[in-house]
Amino acid sequence: QVQLVESGGGLVQPGGSLRLSCVASGRSIIYYSMNWYRQAPGKERELVGSITRGGTATYADSVKGRFTISRDNAKNTVYLQMNSLKPEDTAVYYCNNPMWNWGQGTQVTVSS
Repeated sequence: QVQLVESGGGLVQPGGSLRLSCVASGRSIIYYSMNWYRQAPGKERELVGSITRGGTATYADSVKGRFTISRDNAKNTVYLQMNSLKPEDTAVYYCNNPMWNWGQGTQVTVSS
């Protein structure tokens, strides 16, 4: 069984930064692409970005240039570095691989 645990969310002012972490247990992620999703209240879950097994990342247009996805396979962890945060970034953030169940997510609130 694979479990995904997100952490690092919190309250931040517009323009601030946060780094989210996703730790996988039960299976090495070294051979897998990983995704970050987010879900704002009243909206559907949307893809934020993805990172391949080789470390190449892609992003949604809404976050491109502000967010960076990275991975540390030795720690079985993927990261989402979020800079220049905007109120519209407020959401619960999830990491994901389609093979495995969703974690609980971590709340990010951007507010002045």
